[in-house]
Amino acid sequence: GVLLYNHLQQKVRNAEALAQKYKQQQEALSAQLQVVYEHRSRLERSLQKERGEHKKTKEDFLVYKLEAQEALNKEKQDSMNRYGALSSQHKILKNQHDDVKKQLLELQLQHNSLKLEHRKSLESHSQKLTQLQQDRDSEVTNLQDTVYKLREESKLLRKAHQEVHSQLLSAQAQMEEFRQLKEALQKMPGLR
Repeated sequence: GVLLYNHLQQKVRNAEALAQKYKQQQEALSAQLQVVYEHRSRLERSLQKERGEHKKTKEDFLVYKLEAQEALNKEKQDSMNRYGALSSQHKILKNQHDDVKKQLLELQLQHNSLKLEHRKSLESHSQKLTQLQQDRDSEVTNLQDTVYKLREESKLLRKAHQEVHSQLLSAQAQMEEFRQLKEALQKMPGLR
């Protein structure tokens, strides 16, 4: 009986421990379930918010689409008007181009005539230039001869100047000697 009683008590303790374990697991699962419920609630609120924003975005897109369509129509009309203006301007410019083409042909004829005159004038100037160069070369030769002669004269003048300078220095030295001699003679008592 004691063994049976102990055995039953052991089973009761095991059952209580198991019950306690299951209770803890249940509490953990309840807590996890609560977290899941809160997360689901947040997701539902976020989904509602996203749906609201999506609806607003869709409405804004429709408004933008209408405005873009109106702007496109207006741009298309402006483009047509610009095309008409450019077409008229193109016709005017084409007529001007034809006029300029005619003027170009006339100017080309004048240019050819002037080119011929220029060639004749160039030949005449070339002949004059050749004559002038020959005259200049002759004059340069004469000037070079004159410069050579002047250089030779300058050398002779420099040489003469050096000789005169040497003579002047010699004369100054003699004058100094005479002065010293004169002073020496004046100092001699017999000559006073």
